[in-house]
Amino acid sequence: MQFFERDGSALLYRQNGETVRVEPWGQNSLRVRAGILSELDWPCAALLDPPAGEGAVNIEIGERQARLQNGGITVVMDLNPWGDTLQMTFLNAQGRVLLREISNGCSLDRRARWYKPLPGGNFRLKASFMANEGEHIYGMGQYQEERMDWKGCNVELMQRNSQVSVPFYLSSLGYGFLWHNPAVGEVHFGANTTEWTAESTPGLDYWITAGDTPAAIEHAYTAVTGRAPQMPEYGLGFWQCKLRYYNQQQVLDVAREYKRRGIPLDVIVIDYYHWLRCGDYRFDPEYFPDPAAMIRELKEMGVETMVSVWPEIDTRSENYAEMRQQGLLAKTNGGVDVQMIMHGNNVFFDATNPRARRYVWEKLQKNYAELGVRLFWLDEAEPGFGGYDLEQYRYQAGEVLAVGNLYPREYARMVYEGQQARGQRDVISLTRCAWVGSQRYGALVWSGDIFSTWEDFRKQVCAGMSIGLAGIPWWATDIGGFHGGVTADPAFRELLVRWFQFGCFSPVMRLHGCRGPQHEVVNKAGEVREWCGADNEVWSFGEENTAILTRYILLRQAMRGYLRAVTDAAHTAGDPILRPLFYDFPSDAAAWEVKDEYMFGPDVLVAPVMQPGAESRSVYLPAGARWTLLHSGAVYEGGQRCEAPAPLAEIPVFLRDGSHPEWVGMI
Repeated sequence: MQFFERDGSALLYRQNGETVRVEPWGQNSLRVRAGILSELDWPCAALLDPPAGEGAVNIEIGERQARLQNGGITVVMDLNPWGDTLQMTFLNAQGRVLLREISNGCSLDRRARWYKPLPGGNFRLKASFMANEGEHIYGMGQYQEERMDWKGCNVELMQRNSQVSVPFYLSSLGYGFLWHNPAVGEVHFGANTTEWTAESTPGLDYWITAGDTPAAIEHAYTAVTGRAPQMPEYGLGFWQCKLRYYNQQQVLDVAREYKRRGIPLDVIVIDYYHWLRCGDYRFDPEYFPDPAAMIRELKEMGVETMVSVWPEIDTRSENYAEMRQQGLLAKTNGGVDVQMIMHGNNVFFDATNPRARRYVWEKLQKNYAELGVRLFWLDEAEPGFGGYDLEQYRYQAGEVLAVGNLYPREYARMVYEGQQARGQRDVISLTRCAWVGSQRYGALVWSGDIFSTWEDFRKQVCAGMSIGLAGIPWWATDIGGFHGGVTADPAFRELLVRWFQFGCFSPVMRLHGCRGPQHEVVNKAGEVREWCGADNEVWSFGEENTAILTRYILLRQAMRGYLRAVTDAAHTAGDPILRPLFYDFPSDAAAWEVKDEYMFGPDVLVAPVMQPGAESRSVYLPAGARWTLLHSGAVYEGGQRCEAPAPLAEIPVFLRDGSHPEWVGMI
């Protein structure tokens, strides 16, 4: 019997209805697909075609073992003696095991690739690998936990408000792994096994790469999933936002006040319910009587306008009937077709449907882009199904259980491709969710509707590092958190200042939040509209704090040249902007353990103050560099901890090897 065969540069295994295909896919990388009674020809969810002719490929086929080498990675395919089942092992260039499937366990009759048939032809899938002793696992997107190492954790593969599932991890053992499957599922990074599950899928699909450094792994991963476009110049400065500027006059008054005070402002954001009904995709003329004039005046002040759009379509919207008739909406499988309740009954447009993307973009183009709007905020991008009971819903691309994680990427794709067709090249879209490849469509992920607490603040630092490693370099938080902050509360003001300092050293610096106390808005027809929060501008938190916040905006301005360099590195090579210490110092074992400080590009180490009342904090300085404290100019040798001073006006920031001396003393 011939279990193995060669197909071009690919290696195949066939046995008892299962086909496994392993093939080179990028430098030092392999793609693995497997299925039952399948030609493995399902659509490619995220991977781009690899460059032709990369690396030396070598295939060896024996009776009960086969090997495929692509540069620095090798797969060894062995037949277990019980049932001739396949076990795959992945090795690096030195022959060290990176990852190995579980064996069948002889009479245990286990399956490394387990398929449970479902009605309609898909399977519930589980893929199981042996755990590696001492391994640390990083990445996976954005989860609201105060951790970076996912070893020993259960991780949900599903999108939620403030949760972004991007199923790629970087291992401390020198490899990266992408679960190339948009299905809802889970991964368990256990002490004995690692198990990936998909609730509904046609088959197994993953990608693995070997690399000597974290940077080499990230470069290989982003080469086959795409890299962010160049960051527009307005992405480097300060963005002003709140929930919500509900009329044209408020927007202009705020921008004019920034101008009067001489505080640089790049973007002002108009949040949701500037429309009458979700799905209208236009300004409500009662509150925005002349949006073109508003946008024009903002441009004259050097300020770009960003507008929020939602994927919800209210059943009373002027576009609902046509979208329903044309089949452009997500479908509820049974019962009443209501997918979210907010100021009415709403359903979601189907972002996986190219016709739906074209329809919605045409509305955005006519009612926003042609007025001068160049930036869109793609809120509710998960999308936010009420209750997240995803088995109830279906897209054109398939049932949500099977393809649901694609939605946020296709939502960003809609705007990116629409703006590109208009001739706009500097495309950036603020979005609440993402999946593999979202970065190539200009997605700027923010961390969702989080609380204004110190605990949530600490979680954002971990989230920012994790999503950067998952290939999404453009990322931000609501400075100060979204829910629960009261503008006049001294305790909140302290939190906001500390968060603002962190925002200065984030890929995008955006002040936003739902501040208390809120007030009601009622339109001329007597209808209660979405309420508005209290003031949230840099002068809203007391004079002393205004001076502090302004200094950080000015520092951000001074950093523009550096910011341009680090964002260009994300564009050209796939380097994260906000990243863990080990990314730049992989040989320093202690750097792999740090979760409360980070590198901001290659030259800047940031240690946010994340405890109330703190006036100093312990900072680890990686070995192999000398570090200059930004505030004072004091110099420290690496490979040690120091106690850095941190009164309220100061965040401990250290410059590597004497870089950027012109910044010293600016805060």
